[in-house]
Amino acid sequence: MDGDPRSEVFTTIAWDGGTRLLAADLHIARLFRHAERLGFNLPDNLPELIFEALSKCEIPGESVVGANQAPFLIKLGINPNGKIELIPRLNGKWPNQMTAISLAAPRWEGAVRGTKHGDWAPYFDAREIAKEHGADISLLFDEESLVDGDRCMPVLLDNDGIAYYPKPSEGALDSVTLEQIREGIETAGVPIREARLTLPMLLRASEMIVLGSGLGVQALGEIDGRVIGKPQGRLYQAAYNSWMNRLQTAWMSLEDLEA
Repeated sequence: MDGDPRSEVFTTIAWDGGTRLLAADLHIARLFRHAERLGFNLPDNLPELIFEALSKCEIPGESVVGANQAPFLIKLGINPNGKIELIPRLNGKWPNQMTAISLAAPRWEGAVRGTKHGDWAPYFDAREIAKEHGADISLLFDEESLVDGDRCMPVLLDNDGIAYYPKPSEGALDSVTLEQIREGIETAGVPIREARLTLPMLLRASEMIVLGSGLGVQALGEIDGRVIGKPQGRLYQAAYNSWMNRLQTAWMSLEDLEA
């Protein structure tokens, strides 16, 4: 990351430590979508290039997480010349009732907004600020609207029984984790829709969760010291069960992608 949003497109994807990536098809599809918005094309044989590079990655240590999280993560970046960089790391273990602080969301213009691009430093800075304040994550606000998390997508269960997540049209990222578990959440009886997440919605929420390739599905208990709803309720259970199913079934090798 060199500060130029158009210098790279990237994704963080779960890795089993061998030859498989979680939901590789969805991550690769998002890489193509986001690269197009950033103004460059990716190689047609990108899956082959990714898995060739993956075969040279070394396991970064012994996994420290439980069965509800992927053991390892890969930060997968591609620049406009088609050069691929894979950086493996251990997945971190998180408390299942997470705490957050609120920060102002970084702003980028036009098509860059809402992509995984080369100027991602503000998100890493937000993580460090959360640590400094004794919180697990930062939630990022644009004026009065919650638009993102530093490494996750926030989802709330409103008191109308519908779950809401931030609108990509307002700068939120399209979440691969949500894409994977959305059907399971709906099947469990919790409708899920995009919306502008305002402060009143947060304050009256029945519960909140956060989603991500590393986090999986975690309950969120507090924002800036304020308790949000009752953690680990209907939304959490529906999302968690769907996520656990994906962790059992969604690992993909190159052969799976080509099947």
